[in-house]
Amino acid sequence: MDGISAILLAAGESTRMGRLKALLPWQDLTLIEYQVQSLQKAGVAEVVVVVGHRGDEVEAPVRGKPGVTTVVNPDYKQGKTTSIKAGLRNVSISATGILVLSVDQPRPAHIVESVIEAHLEHGAPITCPVYRGHGGHPLVFSSSLLPELLAITEEGQGLREVTLRHKDDTYHLQVDSPIVTVDVNSPEDLQEALALFASA
Repeated sequence: MDGISAILLAAGESTRMGRLKALLPWQDLTLIEYQVQSLQKAGVAEVVVVVGHRGDEVEAPVRGKPGVTTVVNPDYKQGKTTSIKAGLRNVSISATGILVLSVDQPRPAHIVESVIEAHLEHGAPITCPVYRGHGGHPLVFSSSLLPELLAITEEGQGLREVTLRHKDDTYHLQVDSPIVTVDVNSPEDLQEALALFASA
């Protein structure tokens, strides 16, 4: 499946939120449905959803959806890197690029699409959206970096190992929306994010 494969990370325990972040209501959907829909509208070739904690519940809203593969990470308690690598092992071998996004980082389709287009246009090993000097998400990696991505560790801060190694040849896409920096980790974050999306 040529094109950009997306890995959507949804294996965590949502400790700070106090309830499953993937199932939070978001624009008349659950957050995980919104994220899958947004990624597909942005033009990804496939979405690999990685679940762990209460995986059956998390997967339920997108189970059987065309273009979506669900992977269970039994080692999710050992850190996010285990989920990233579980996703990487399940992307199409013909993918030209790999987009990584967490379920708690809601992004409208047009923003995801702009990052993908920039990646395809500039051909850099990594493409990263930036808002006023702050790096955001999603990140898109060239498939040529797959061996490096599969070697990440918790001790090396996961994807940061790879992004630091390639910082000089990363394409930074300047965007005018703080949405690219949103992380919904707590109830307070959720309210802030909802307000931000409402005004966008």
